[in-house]
Amino acid sequence: MNLDDFSDLIERPDGGVRRDAEERRERQIVPPGALGRLDELGEWLSAAQQAVPVRPIQQPRVVLFAGDHGVAELGVSGRAAGTAHELVRATLEGSTPLAVLARQFSVPVRIVDAGLDCEPELLPESVVRHRVRRGSGRIDIEDALTAEEAEQAVRLGIAIADEEADSGTDLVVLGDLSVGGTTAAATLIAALCGTDASVVTGRGGAGIDDLAWMRKCAAIRDSLRRARPVLGDQLELLATVGGADLAAMTGFLLQCAVRRLPVILDGVVSSACALVAQRAAFRAPDWWLAGQVSGEPAQTKALDRMALNPLLDHGVIVGEGTGALLALPLVQAAAALAAELPERAPADEDDASKTDADDN
Repeated sequence: MNLDDFSDLIERPDGGVRRDAEERRERQIVPPGALGRLDELGEWLSAAQQAVPVRPIQQPRVVLFAGDHGVAELGVSGRAAGTAHELVRATLEGSTPLAVLARQFSVPVRIVDAGLDCEPELLPESVVRHRVRRGSGRIDIEDALTAEEAEQAVRLGIAIADEEADSGTDLVVLGDLSVGGTTAAATLIAALCGTDASVVTGRGGAGIDDLAWMRKCAAIRDSLRRARPVLGDQLELLATVGGADLAAMTGFLLQCAVRRLPVILDGVVSSACALVAQRAAFRAPDWWLAGQVSGEPAQTKALDRMALNPLLDHGVIVGEGTGALLALPLVQAAAALAAELPERAPADEDDASKTDADDN
């Protein structure tokens, strides 16, 4: 498998349709620009859907990729190593912020176990049946995955994207349920952006103290030494310092772009996967929105590199897809306004043209 092959498969959202959407917006009763970024979102959706007026978002879906990372053994996370399955269980039981919001917004949640470090019997078969391996390697001293496992994980993400597109999902909210995932994500971003470990090291969704931050920074530094020699091959990079969940998310993002399925990114983990995917296919980021500012410095670096401007900045750092799901109503509002605001009557347009002429 060569991820660079995706570059020939991905097209940008339809520019002609976007121009038609912009022209329609200029004819609506609310002056262009009065709705701020909602105008831009509505036009982006029209281009993605190839439809004017834009269709409402009717079947959004939260997709969460789950995995444990061996680097968590170093005490770089606010959670104990190998406990990501507890996050999965809490989400399934409805007791996490993401689960509460999903109920509030009536959005179904799909969890995909790509690399949890637990007995499969602890979770439903529908969650664990896709698992690539049990946990990912400790990336500061060993590869996260074998080459075969990395390809299997990417193909898993591709298959999940196809399933979502085929089932009628029209917008994906993408997140992760991981322990140690932000360390792997920061390593990927530092490697691809050419920065040092201290620039990208954050405190994660669970929060860590200063000593843990120093351990995390050292782990990213050591992992970077292993990442830099393989920067020319995205699949090898994911195998070296990524993980099963990150490789699956990367394949998922690329195939969503192929299938013209828009995605809202959550925090640093999904942003890292998006950056790897952009390296393989430069048009792919045109299909993604950055849901929120997570507070992770690595996320800021990645979004700047992809020229993605987050929709929200509410200080939400819990991760797990929560911030991206909070952005969903904003996108749905943009679609509704673009589709349902009436256009000015022709007489109004003639009067406006006459007034402009008189002013001149």
